[in-house]
Amino acid sequence: MELDKEFSSKALEDFKLVDQAIGGDQKAYAELMKRYKKPLYHTVLKMVRNVDDAEDLTIESFAKAFRNLDKFKKDFSFSTWLFRIATNNCIDFLRKKRLDTMRIAGSLRDSNGDEVAIEIKDNKLNPQEEAIKDQKNEIIRLIIHKLPPKYQTLVNLRYFQELSYEEIADELQAPLGTVKAQLHRARELLYDLVKDKQEHI
Repeated sequence: MELDKEFSSKALEDFKLVDQAIGGDQKAYAELMKRYKKPLYHTVLKMVRNVDDAEDLTIESFAKAFRNLDKFKKDFSFSTWLFRIATNNCIDFLRKKRLDTMRIAGSLRDSNGDEVAIEIKDNKLNPQEEAIKDQKNEIIRLIIHKLPPKYQTLVNLRYFQELSYEEIADELQAPLGTVKAQLHRARELLYDLVKDKQEHI
């Protein structure tokens, strides 16, 4: 397959970065995240319509993509693959919130302008989806132990006990604004840890 005839120069650069990342080059992970953090976040935000949830789901999407990078096939661009992971994560998230009549207005496109297919299934998770959900939780658990203790507590309350921001504030006897600010910082730290995932996952 002659990749230069099928893909854009940016997509070809991504392929090189993926190969370097699989080979253990941490800078390649960082570059892939730098390229797609903003467009991926905005795509997720369009689906979930909540800034905090969008930040959470963006982290999960990168974590899962980097965890499965060796399974990536160059039949399509890296960005298309990454955005499909993100949209499927969003669908799982929205299904979990029991938005049974969810409708997504307009088609979603990745940063190359390619349309991203979104499949909306019934509300019951099948065994494969349950396995993916468990895998996402495992990935997060493996990286949060590197966070400072106060951030570990916040992430555990948010991801695993699934408390709202208000409930976390009550639980920790802390101002709501402080909780949101510290969770934002915790997510930034998680981004840094994901870039170094080979050592931890």
